[in-house]
Amino acid sequence: MTNVMTYPAVRRLNFGFDAQASTDKYFADGNIVFSHLVAILSAIFPPGEDIFVRSVRRYVDVIDDPDLRKRVTGFIGQEKTHGLQHRELNEQLTAMGYPTAWFEYLLGITERMEKFLDKQYPDPNRLPRIRRFFLGFTVAAEHFTAVWAENILKRPAVQAMMYDDEIRNLLNWHALEELEHKSVAFDVYRAVGVPESTRIRWMRFAQNCGIPILVLFSWLSIATTDVEGRRQPFRILKETVQMLRNPMWKGFYSDMRPFKKRDFHPDQIGTAELVARWQQELFGTQGQLADHLR
Repeated sequence: MTNVMTYPAVRRLNFGFDAQASTDKYFADGNIVFSHLVAILSAIFPPGEDIFVRSVRRYVDVIDDPDLRKRVTGFIGQEKTHGLQHRELNEQLTAMGYPTAWFEYLLGITERMEKFLDKQYPDPNRLPRIRRFFLGFTVAAEHFTAVWAENILKRPAVQAMMYDDEIRNLLNWHALEELEHKSVAFDVYRAVGVPESTRIRWMRFAQNCGIPILVLFSWLSIATTDVEGRRQPFRILKETVQMLRNPMWKGFYSDMRPFKKRDFHPDQIGTAELVARWQQELFGTQGQLADHLR
């Protein structure tokens, strides 16, 4: 077993995604709803990762701890790489008929607003409520994705649901790095003194609304772009129930509950052994993704 890396490692990979459509449109366990949900997650990851990067990077100059600054550098590198890889996958998903471009465009509206504010008011202490709003969102979303990532990596049943090898490879790599940097945004949040109430309110929203919103977006995606899917409403309802019961969501709500405690820290959730095992499994000498490294 290898040691868990102290700082998030930035890995450049090549998954070989292109605009050539896969022969199996419903690549996630043959489930229409689950496949649309995975496509939506991939669509929102690039602009979402950009929000995370901006919300943390604007505080780099006020962080005194050199160790945290180094971890922030790794966090930014990993998140930007995630966005690049998911954009390549999204081109393939678009060719398969998924509306990934629409979801990415809609979430990208925040980028235009943030860039305007950062240019007009470069001091992060100006408009603090708006800046803290995005940092609180990032911290809550990072915990949401860390819980999701832990379920992906520790449950063989979830691994078996991904029929497409490269999509599974990308999700495993992404999940590993989410766990490697799961506490970085949280530590920035604490370092700049944002009230605990902000992140707790965001987590209440994520816990209560995150999965229902994703299901709603999946249905919207099917209704607007999937002729075969919208012709089978009873199958869609049945597969929605199946998806919500699949192992990826097992214990999801209970795992997010500790975040709402004021003395919570992400490292209280022990994932070091899981991270070390997957670092070796993916990037060891005989690792599954050793030949994907650039």
